[in-house]
Amino acid sequence: MKTARFRAIPSVDKILQTLGDTGLPAPVVVHAVRRHLQALRSPKAVPSPDAIVASIRSSLEQLRASRITPVINATGVLVHTNLGRAPLAAESIQALTSVGANYSTLEYSLTDGTRGGRAPYLEHALAILCGAEAATVVNNNAAALVLLLEYFCGSGSSRTLRKTPEASEVIISRGELLQIGGGFRIPEILEARGARLREIGTTNQTSVSDYAKAISRNTALILKVHRSNFFMDGFVDSPSTEELATLARKKRVPFVEDLGSGAMVPTETAGGVEHEPTPAEVLRHGVDLVCFSGDKLFGGPQAGIIAGRKKMVEALKREPLFRALRCDKLILSGLESTIDAYLRGESRVPVLEMMRAGIDELKARAERIVAAVNEGSLRLRVATARAHVGGGTLPRSVLPSIAIEVTHPQLGAQALATLLRRLPEPVIGYVGRGSLKLDLRTVFPHQDEAVIRALRTLGTPGIPGTPGTLA
Repeated sequence: MKTARFRAIPSVDKILQTLGDTGLPAPVVVHAVRRHLQALRSPKAVPSPDAIVASIRSSLEQLRASRITPVINATGVLVHTNLGRAPLAAESIQALTSVGANYSTLEYSLTDGTRGGRAPYLEHALAILCGAEAATVVNNNAAALVLLLEYFCGSGSSRTLRKTPEASEVIISRGELLQIGGGFRIPEILEARGARLREIGTTNQTSVSDYAKAISRNTALILKVHRSNFFMDGFVDSPSTEELATLARKKRVPFVEDLGSGAMVPTETAGGVEHEPTPAEVLRHGVDLVCFSGDKLFGGPQAGIIAGRKKMVEALKREPLFRALRCDKLILSGLESTIDAYLRGESRVPVLEMMRAGIDELKARAERIVAAVNEGSLRLRVATARAHVGGGTLPRSVLPSIAIEVTHPQLGAQALATLLRRLPEPVIGYVGRGSLKLDLRTVFPHQDEAVIRALRTLGTPGIPGTPGTLA
C-alpha cells in the first residue's frame, strides 16, 4: 500500500516540464519541487498530479513575489518603511550606478597613490551640512545608537570620556522609552549594549530636576529621544534641549539626542506640516552628539548618521564595533550625492517634492488619468484624501491630497487591490470605505502612464483574477 502511494507521486522532471518557465532560477525551482514532493511522503493521501502542480505553482508564485521589486506607491504614505522608505534622487541613483559598475576610491588616495581614509569627503561635507565639528555614518540609526552605547557604556577600551570606569547608566525620560518599527524597543537596544537604564519622571511629566537628581558617578550619558513617531497632548511637559544641555555641561555628562527622522530643511516650509527639529538646530542648542536616519526625511539611502563634537566622533570611529557597522561603497556614494545636493541648494529630494506638491496639480493629474482610462465597467472618481509622511516622522501632520477611487460591479475593493499588486509593475493602493483608493501624492508624475495601463487592465473583460481565479 505504501509503495503504491509513493508511485502516485510524480517525478521531479515531470513536474518541471509541466511548470515550464517560472521566471525563477532553475535551482530555486528544483529545490521547491523536491521539498514539496518530499512532504507528500507523509502518511496521507497523495493529491492528483494537477493538484500537486497547482500547489507548487502557487508556492513558486509566493516566492517570486517576495523578491525586491519596484512598485508604484499609491498609499499616500511618503516615507513608507514597507516600501523602502525614501526614494532616492536622480543624482544619487546615477552615483550608485557609476560607483557600483566600476572600481572606486573607497579607501584610496588619488593624491599620493596610497591607501586613504574611508569617505573623508563625505564626513567633511556632512559635518558642514549639520553644523557640526565632525560627523560619520554607520549602516542605520539603530546601529548609530548601538555604537554610541558601546562607547559610553560598553566594555571597549577607548572610553576616555567616561565619568568613572564603572559609569554605565543612561538617564532617559519614561516618556521617551518608545518602540520603533518591527517591534524593536529603545530600552531593549540600550540594555543589549550593557547600558543600565535610569528612568526618570513619568510618562507625561519630566522636569530638569528629575535629570539633575539622577546624575551620579555612575552616569554614562543623558539620552534624549525625539518623539518622532508619536505625540502626547494634554498635561504634558518635558525640558527643552537647551535646558538639558546646560545641565549636562554643568555636571560634565555627555548629552546625546536621537532625532530619528533626519530633517535637513524646515519641514513647515515643505508642505505646511509641523516643525521637525534639524540636526543643526539641536547642535546649536548644546547637544554633544546627534544621530538620525539617512533614509527618512533626509531622503538618502539607509544609513545612521552621527554628528557633533569632534573628539567624540573620532573616539566612536576608533571603536572595534565601528568596522562591523560601517557602510559599503554604494551607500556612501548615494549619501555623498544627497549631501552635495543639499549643500548646493538643490535639494531635489523626492520626499520633499512630494510634500510640496500642490493640490491643484494633483487634481489635474487625477482627472487626466480618469479621462484616459474610461474602460469597461470600471468606475473611477476623483476624491479628496489625506496623505501622511510616515516612517515614524511628523505623526501629527496630515497632508491634503487627491486620490482616485476605484470600484467594480463584480469585484470588491480587496480583489481589485490584489489584482494591481500582481501586475508586472505592481501598484499599491489602500482600501477605504468600500473602494480601492490610489493617492497621487506618492505617485511620481512619470508613473501616471503606468497607472493608466494598470487601470485599463482592471477594466478589461476576462482579466486574470476575476471571481474563481483570485486564489
